[in-house]
Amino acid sequence: MKLHPVLHWQIDDRDLDPRVLPLLRAIAHSGSLNQAVGAVGLSYRHAWGLLGRFETAIGQRLVASQRGRGARLTVLGEKLVATEDRLHRQLDTHFRQVAAQIGDALAASGVAAKNQVVVQASHDMALGRLRDLLAASRKCDLELHFQGSLDCLAALARGQCDLAGFHVPDTSGRNALLDQYRPWLKTRTLRLLHFATRQQGLMVAKGNPLRIKTLTDLVRAKARFVNRQPGSGTRLFFDHLLAAHKIRPALIHGYRLEEFTHAAVAATIASGMADAGFGIEAAARQQKIGFVPIATERYFLAARAASWARPGPAALLAALRGGALNKVLKALPGYTLPQNFDLLTIHDALSTE
Repeated sequence: MKLHPVLHWQIDDRDLDPRVLPLLRAIAHSGSLNQAVGAVGLSYRHAWGLLGRFETAIGQRLVASQRGRGARLTVLGEKLVATEDRLHRQLDTHFRQVAAQIGDALAASGVAAKNQVVVQASHDMALGRLRDLLAASRKCDLELHFQGSLDCLAALARGQCDLAGFHVPDTSGRNALLDQYRPWLKTRTLRLLHFATRQQGLMVAKGNPLRIKTLTDLVRAKARFVNRQPGSGTRLFFDHLLAAHKIRPALIHGYRLEEFTHAAVAATIASGMADAGFGIEAAARQQKIGFVPIATERYFLAARAASWARPGPAALLAALRGGALNKVLKALPGYTLPQNFDLLTIHDALSTE
């Protein structure tokens, strides 16, 4: 349980959507709305709508954008971000000690949640839905943070989370991608849970007007591509496929245009800002765009054996074995469930022999 004061803004007597300032801060950091929306978990169209409503309410622009030159904050946008940063520093100074005292009192009284699980995971729509379902049932409190697969496994090795989520292609024979994961999978006490199997492939514009069916079609059609960030499992897999097909990344128009979630990639294509991307089927179907299947992949949750026995992870495991994921996957095409939810050693989970 974390206790901290929260600052929020109002326009007249109406609360400002709390996502506006984080979005402005992300734009200032990246210089791109495309990258900013992934960082804050919004779709491209939703982000523009959010900014538009706020700008209409105050009568001034907060973001200036030019085709081919990214986005930047206006003077007013910069002042809002700087002011909130200063206020947060002041709040931290005044309230850190008080919050710590209250937190200690809560822990001492046994109020602290015993079923909380800190999860750092590669972006997955089923995992997000499962978190909401478990929160509603009060069976398990997943504190879920999405980032690249490699970063998640590194965080687990450093003890910064209870569980790490990552995914690997479901292939026969030697899987070269596993070599990039192995440095983080050397701990003998690690146990892996096969969480789900997903369809990965090419997301394309509705109706697939460029007739994209293969990776080479991206080059043939000069398709505007939107990629995932380096370190994500999807980016690792896409780069692996390019190498296997002897396609140089420089030939993919937009290879360096990056988003941080499958949902953000699909939303960018749906908005007309790109023609294609690489990601999971569920994200494409959610945005009602086209999808060309390329491969299946297995999504794993990793933790030390002792961690799986603690109340939070044990409650998560019990919920999965009780069929909680069945309800989630009904609304997510491209997913299938494993036959069971056994805890596996690294060798048993990832062996391709």
